[in-house]
Amino acid sequence: MIVGLCTVELMLEWSNSLKDKRREVKGLIARIRSKFNASTAEVEAQDEWRRAVLGMAVVTTERRHADSILNELVSYIEKNTEAEIVSCEFEIL
Repeated sequence: MIVGLCTVELMLEWSNSLKDKRREVKGLIARIRSKFNASTAEVEAQDEWRRAVLGMAVVTTERRHADSILNELVSYIEKNTEAEIVSCEFEIL
């Protein structure tokens, strides 16, 4: 069993309230879960207006497959949100 983990830090410069941020983050999480069936949650900075940190995990049988899915996730986030990706960390267990 291979577990792939990815942490993505997003900057939401246009957000003026927690309500704006949460609307964007919840929608993005829902789309990721439905498209990739990946466990996804906001893992840090829940009370900051313009910063969000998402944690995602996938379980598979091959390291290459985990890498592929996580890279697709990051590409999907880049294309489907106005937020800017500040950092991205991968870990394979």
